[in-house]
Amino acid sequence: MSGVTRMQLPGGVVGFVETETAVPLVSIVLSFRSGGTADPPGKDGLTRVMARLMRRGCAGMTSSMIDEAVDSLGAELSIDVGPSTLTVHAQVIRRNLEPFVELLTKILGAPTFDAEELAKLLRESVAELLEARDNDRSLAGIAFRRALFGTHPYARSAAGRPSTLEGLTREDVLGAYRRAIVRGGAVLAFAGAVRAAEAEALGAKLVSAVPEGAAALVELAEPAAPRGRRLVFVDKPERTQTQILIGGLGTWPHDEDHQALATAMAVLGGTFTSRMMREIRSKRGWSYGTSARLSIERRRHAFTMSAAPGASDCAPCIALELEMLEEFVKDGITEDELSFIKNYLVRSHAFDVDTAPKRVGQALEVEVLGLPADYHTRYLEHVKAVTRDAANAAIARRLTGKDVVISVVGTAEDLLEGVKAAIPDLASTTVVPFDTD
Repeated sequence: MSGVTRMQLPGGVVGFVETETAVPLVSIVLSFRSGGTADPPGKDGLTRVMARLMRRGCAGMTSSMIDEAVDSLGAELSIDVGPSTLTVHAQVIRRNLEPFVELLTKILGAPTFDAEELAKLLRESVAELLEARDNDRSLAGIAFRRALFGTHPYARSAAGRPSTLEGLTREDVLGAYRRAIVRGGAVLAFAGAVRAAEAEALGAKLVSAVPEGAAALVELAEPAAPRGRRLVFVDKPERTQTQILIGGLGTWPHDEDHQALATAMAVLGGTFTSRMMREIRSKRGWSYGTSARLSIERRRHAFTMSAAPGASDCAPCIALELEMLEEFVKDGITEDELSFIKNYLVRSHAFDVDTAPKRVGQALEVEVLGLPADYHTRYLEHVKAVTRDAANAAIARRLTGKDVVISVVGTAEDLLEGVKAAIPDLASTTVVPFDTD
């Protein structure tokens, strides 16, 4: 990331810029260190509602006027909320950069939070959550997180629940804005057809519109690992296909064996020729897609193994995945597997850094999530340095096949008993109706 320049902006805001003039576009990303985990108890989804409402009215402009202005400037604008971050993503045609930044200053610095717009947005948000119940993969993920993290904030969804959204008030939204949208929690990035000096001047203008204040970072405790094999079955009628997530606590970027574990996990389920793809898709044809991955967050997060077999193959697929996980933990990976995956990760890395927005995005991610300073800049060195002994030690230290959550979406009447029988040493079973709040 040699092309990325670091900027110091008003109020201590850290900024990044990389100039790339091949295409007359400028990308702007403004991220704040506050997300869904900062929502007060019983108000899940508040930060996301506040973020979406900023887009629906600001000083002298209604929602439709903002939409028209964004379109007329040849721009795109969205605001996303994750567990630890609220991020404004924008892109604009080079010639309209300055008026677009002016528009952003109004949206960020002078939102109106109109009561009627809030009521409309809450109705839409609840409707979206109800509609999302048609997405079995999403249901599996929600059930998995709730079972794995329990009372920890990582169990929450940034989108909230119908019951938590319906009671939100304008005062709640104002409180969320005062907490999250502050200079002390901001990180800004420009990429594309913009010079460094220009980005610094425009960045100073943009962050000066953001209210002063220190970041109210949520001090997250280390999540507690589950005990035993815990089945959460999301009961949904007439399912011919199922969704499976199996996993537990994984890694943290500050672990000394983080890259060793991430490299090893790619052997298990990170490529089209991974162990899981060979065994589940190629040999048995149970699931078109299957993978294993590590989630990266401020604190230790999850490792997951996923598959989507037909209903008749659900139980044997779960049994196979658990066997593969136990074998992975016990025996680790081979020297040949390590050599292959290191070559793959090194070669494919070019696609992660082939544009200025991607490179600047990595610098921003390090800053906003508090990752090690060299997490991305020395990625290739870290991958090349992984040894088989280090990879296998990381697997044995961080993963387990015994203390895991198994989340399944299917029709309980048809599959539950078979699934339970396929899980040796099953410690607990919870059946959750698919339309549970």
